[in-house]
Amino acid sequence: MSGLPSLPPAAIEVLSILGLLAVIVVVLSRLPRVDLEHDRAFRRRRFFNWFPVGLTYAFLYMGRYNSNACIDLLFDKKQYFEIDSWGALTYGLAFIVNGPLTDKLGGRKTTLLAAGGTAVANVAMGIVAWRALGPDGRVPKEAWPALVPVFSVLYALNMYFQSFGAVSIVKVNSAWFHLRERGTFGGLFGILISLGLYFAFDWSAAIARRGAPHWVFLVPAAILVVLLAVDWALVRDTPGDAGHRDFDLGDATGADGGERLPLGQVVLRMLRNPAILVIAGVEFCSGFLRNGILKTYRPFAVDTGRAAMDFVHGHWGMLNCVAGILGGVLAGVISDRVFHSRRGPVAGVLYGVMLVGCGVMWATLGSSALGWVLVVMTLAIIGVHGMLSGTASMDFGGKRNVGVVVGLIDGCVYLGSTTASRALKTVLPSKPAAADAATWWTWPAIMAPAAAIGFALSLLVWNAKPKAR
Repeated sequence: MSGLPSLPPAAIEVLSILGLLAVIVVVLSRLPRVDLEHDRAFRRRRFFNWFPVGLTYAFLYMGRYNSNACIDLLFDKKQYFEIDSWGALTYGLAFIVNGPLTDKLGGRKTTLLAAGGTAVANVAMGIVAWRALGPDGRVPKEAWPALVPVFSVLYALNMYFQSFGAVSIVKVNSAWFHLRERGTFGGLFGILISLGLYFAFDWSAAIARRGAPHWVFLVPAAILVVLLAVDWALVRDTPGDAGHRDFDLGDATGADGGERLPLGQVVLRMLRNPAILVIAGVEFCSGFLRNGILKTYRPFAVDTGRAAMDFVHGHWGMLNCVAGILGGVLAGVISDRVFHSRRGPVAGVLYGVMLVGCGVMWATLGSSALGWVLVVMTLAIIGVHGMLSGTASMDFGGKRNVGVVVGLIDGCVYLGSTTASRALKTVLPSKPAAADAATWWTWPAIMAPAAAIGFALSLLVWNAKPKAR
């Protein structure tokens, strides 16, 4: 065996993810098919519709979380959370405009807007980073404070266009997936998020390690330009637009296809729908917790001196990708096949995992087990996010008005992220005190209330299902 060539770590990571996806495909293909009389030609065309949009969404994530790889290269962790909070706030508020705009223009056009606008914003951030490089190929620390306001503006612009992403993918797929299939789609949504995390954390970190922080932004921009062209060629808003028969979706649209209502009426209906309001509250907590996990572990490992020897830190993107894929797929299959397409029970169970996880985090701050605890919590929170933002928004919005509904729900995710970034900036320890893991007790302490509230709210929608109008 010693004569066999060893594979580089990046190749092992990719093969691990591909192997997991292959196993999932085999397992799902063995499950009894939901009989909705879709022929093979329709299922094939549907794949070529959702896969390009999904791949675009994954690389939007790379263009969203990539700046995390630039901590200690362009800014410190507190400056990073300052920049991140403005972007998350912009994303959270953008649904007021972008939800109705997606319902009006259609998901195909707004997918193109998301890819194009995100590419432009990332090119701008890449140019700023490149111009700030010193003669040694690094950005001098004294220049970091000057980059914060510039990156805050550009990252906010990036996140405005990013906010079209989730709305667009759900809008497009709301016309292609029946209610009884959407738990499985929620699993696909979780897979796409997870792949995006792998690209964002591990690919971006590998680029940053080569002393090229500007390429952290330029690489996803280039990929998104290619995907923009693919989406333009392949993606269509409805089966009818692609030459297939439109069908009754079994959701709040109704058998007649529904109607696109004025924004005021849609908002009024949402405010009168307790299930949508509770789901929005749960997703606020999801955004808070997701930010607290994904964007904080690497700074923790670096500050406490664990980064060089910690396996989880070295493979953070890959491990969270695997955890997110498992969480999304398990949540989707269980929702459709055990809970009869109810999303609340799955969210409740996974929030229970989050609540327990916060306690275990506190107990393992000084241990190498902490990273693995966070990976399990990632599995739970991505499963919740796929079920609610990716699936329940379609169920309760109907295909005509889903843009406003998913905009509200996903907007709440990022308002939660904004709150988390501002809170983490305030409570996390600064160097040199941060070298002691015990000083990070504020990290699980600030996450635990969000986990408890999310768990309680999930129980309120345990039996919620949409009714066709």
